[in-house]
This record gives sequence, C-alpha cells and structure tokens, in this order.
Amino acid sequence: MVKVKICGITNIEDATAAVELGVDMLGFIFASSPRQVEPEKARYIIHAISPFVKTVGVFVDEDPAAIKRLISFCGLDMVQLHGDESPEFCQGLMPRSIKSFRLKDETSLQTISFYSGKVRAFLFDTYSEKLKGGTGNTFDWNLAVKAKKLRVPIILSGGLNPSNIKEAISAVKPEAVDINSGVEKHPGKKDPAAIKKLMEAIRGTDSG
Repeated sequence: MVKVKICGITNIEDATAAVELGVDMLGFIFASSPRQVEPEKARYIIHAISPFVKTVGVFVDEDPAAIKRLISFCGLDMVQLHGDESPEFCQGLMPRSIKSFRLKDETSLQTISFYSGKVRAFLFDTYSEKLKGGTGNTFDWNLAVKAKKLRVPIILSGGLNPSNIKEAISAVKPEAVDINSGVEKHPGKKDPAAIKKLMEAIRGTDSG
C-alpha cells in the first residue's frame, strides 16, 4: 500500500488519532506557518507515539547546523526541505533528506535531475508565488509522472483530500502521499473523520 504522511501535526491528539488510523509518517513544520510547532512540543509528541511511525521535520532555507540540532533534540527520522536548498545542501543531510519541488509547468522539472542521488525522495507540491507549500491546491499530475524517469521515490502532495486521493494515486502511482489541509478542521487542527475517510479511500485503491 502507498505510504501516507499527515503533515502539520501540532498536538498529541491529532498525532495519536492519525497513528491509530494507520498513517505511516507524521510531519512537523518548523518553518514559519500557521501549523508551525515548537521543538519542545514536537519532541513530546514524537516521544509519545509509536517508534514505528516515521517522523519528518519540515524546513525552509534553515541553517544545516540548526536542522541537525533539531534532528537530535526531537528525534526526527527525516527532513523535508521546502526552500532553495542546493543539491549539496541536501546531500549534507543524507540519508535523511527529502527535497520538495513546487511544480508549475515542465520548466519546473529542469533542475530536479541535479538532486538525483543526493536525496532519499522527491516531494512534489503545487507552485505558488507566495507560499512555499500548503496551498491546498492540486497541480498537473502529469508533471509528477514525467519526473518518475529519474527513479527517485516520489511523495505526491498538493491539495490532496479524501475525495481526490484515489484519482491521484491511480494517476501518479507515487510511493507515498502527503496530506495537510485536506484533512483539517482548521489550520493546525486535524479532523479524525477526514483522516479515516482518506485511509479508507487509499486502502480501496490499493486493493483494486
């Protein structure tokens, strides 16, 4: 089954509900965001949940030394880089690094190949002039399909929710999906009922 990451976790209740519903990864946003979480809170949540659930820290153009400190302090398994981080920057955080790319059109694919071999996975999100991520909008999934030729695991993000997740997985066949606003009551507060619907839809896709 495709792996599922719920991003923007800010409290233990949402983390616990997501884990109980079968989510594989939880994302903690340390960059400026309505869903930003304090390191101390992230550490508390991470230490309270199952050690078999992967935890991912989300950063935007952060100092690598600061990222490494938070990896150690919070117990992060991976880091998701949403800024203008170079291939060398990402390689310096291997084997934990995931590089996010905001796809606008085919020109967005030109620089991705430079990161091949320097990250564990690509995350594809929706382009926005104002936001580094979390737009709540989808993009042309054909762009993600074209990027699969690089043979780097793909995490599909951008406007995914219980109503479109089945179509998205069928179109792209990613190794994982990343959902944030699509399962929220409001920024920073998840909706367990929406997560349940999402997981049911994904299991249905996997079985048929």
